[in-house]
Formats: sequence, structure tokens, C-alpha cells
Amino acid sequence: MDVSSSEIAHDHSPFLKIYKDGRIERFIGTEVVSASLDPQTGVESKDVVISPETGVAVRIYIPKATIQTQKRLPVLVYFHGGGFCIETAFSPQYHRYLNSVVSEASVVAVSVDYRRAPEHPLPVAYDDSWAVLKWVESHADEKGPDEWLKSHADFERVFLAGDSAGANIAHHMGLRVGAEGLHAGVKLEGIVLVHPYFWGKEPVGSETAEAEKRAKIDDLWRFVYPATSGSDDPYINPASDPKLGSLGTGKVLICVAEKDMLKDRGWYYREILEKSGWGGVVKVLESAGEDHVFHLLNPACENAKALLQRIVSLINQGEL
Repeated sequence: MDVSSSEIAHDHSPFLKIYKDGRIERFIGTEVVSASLDPQTGVESKDVVISPETGVAVRIYIPKATIQTQKRLPVLVYFHGGGFCIETAFSPQYHRYLNSVVSEASVVAVSVDYRRAPEHPLPVAYDDSWAVLKWVESHADEKGPDEWLKSHADFERVFLAGDSAGANIAHHMGLRVGAEGLHAGVKLEGIVLVHPYFWGKEPVGSETAEAEKRAKIDDLWRFVYPATSGSDDPYINPASDPKLGSLGTGKVLICVAEKDMLKDRGWYYREILEKSGWGGVVKVLESAGEDHVFHLLNPACENAKALLQRIVSLINQGEL
């Protein structure tokens, strides 16, 4: 018997284990559901491969009633969470959540299925996500290959959102928009960061009392990004990023949860963003009594409904 087949090289439970023979065992985030017409919300979805070479794909959502009209809707580009190593855009919880957001906010949503670590270590997820954003942008002026985006997207009202690792990605896409700009007629109106996966070498707030958990977060970051400079890498610690003040939007909503280990990082992000010379408006919504990504695990609870309505208000009324 080959001993390496059972010997563990990396244990990142409850997410995944890597065995010495290279085998990867993911414990959660492996289930997928098909694109469909959701009878509860009236939202239709479809999958599109953006790059046959890399396999990067998106799931696009639209209220079915919009398809037969000339109506144009805001665009939401969404990045799923999962520590950069689990979950996909096709996971049941993300499919359910995007159906809800699209129904409530009346938007066209593009959910990004970027490649994951460890098979594709960072910064691959960032590069894939930017490729998708540029693909979305290519539909401005009624161009591009996708009819839903070409016919129904209002490119002057584009929003980025994500949770956990996906919120980290959304932040970095905003920075890249600030650095490189967007096509004429395409405007990034706002960014929503839900329980963002930010970190740093020096603890902030309540992190000082969580040495063991801090070590796990440090280890996970080095696992998904082996070439990183560490927990003060600008990819994980916005406070160390000289480009922070060039974020390419004027509105940012940060959502944190009271019991979440990452909560204080969300509050700290607001503080450093306001001091960066950015000049936009940033607000924080804290959900009392809740933990990390509670809104995905228990979408019917009152705090999840309140979080969703806050996002809807930003998209529809521009209110933070």
C-alpha cells in the first residue's frame, strides 16, 4: 500500500485536506446546482464559459420578465467566498442568494467562477476575476457576445460585491478599476464587501485574544498564496497598500457580523480608507449576534433580510 495516499501534507479542516500524493479532499463547497428558471423569484440564469483555455465561467442572472422588454437594469458582478479554495459560483447557497438579490434589486447579475487554490494559487483568482470584469465591460455600446448583457445591462450603474474571500477580490477589482479605468460609458457606482477576508500581522481589536484562530488564518493565507510576502501583503492587508486611496468608486458598503473573527478588519478597513485620501463615502453595517456569512446559511432570518435590503438600497437608490 502506498503510504503517501493517506499521509496528510496540509490540513485545513473544515475546508480541505491535501495528501502527500497530491490528492485534494474538499469537505464543503463541492455541491453544485444547474442554472434554471427559479419559480419562487422569477429569475432566470444561464452559464457562460468566458475562457475555454482556462475554464473560467460565469453564471448570469436576470428577472425573466425583463428578457422580452427593452428595459435596462443595473449590473452586479459577484465574487463568491470560500477562502479562495472552496465553493463555486454554482454552489446551492450562492445560486439561491443571487436569485434573491436579482429579484429584490432588479439587476442583471454576473456570478464569477474563478479558479481556486491550491490547484491554481493566488493571484490566479484575481486575474480571472479581472478577465471577467473586462468581458462584462465588452458588452457596452450593445457589443459583446451575450444577449442579456448587450440588451439589458445599464453600464453606467455597475456594482461589485462579494463575501469573505470574494469581498477581498471585489476590493482588488475596485483598485484595478481605479488604476486602469473602464470603457467610456461604464461606471463603477459602488462596492459591497460582506464579511471581507482581510488580515494583518499585527492584531486589531478583539483579535489579540484569538491567537490560535489567528494562526489558522495566517496559515490559510500562505496556503492559497505560497508566493506571498506574508500577512501584511497588500493582497490581504489593505493598510499596507499605497494604492488604497485610488479605489475606483465613490461608494463602499462594508458588512460585518458581531461574532465574526474578521469583524474588526471590516471596521479597520473603513478607518484606513477614510484616511487614504480616497474621498468617497464608506459605511459599515454590523449584524448583531451573527457570525461569518450567516446570511448564506440562514437567508430567512431578520438580519439576513436587513442586509439584503441595505444592498438593494445602494443599488436602486444609491443610499449607503
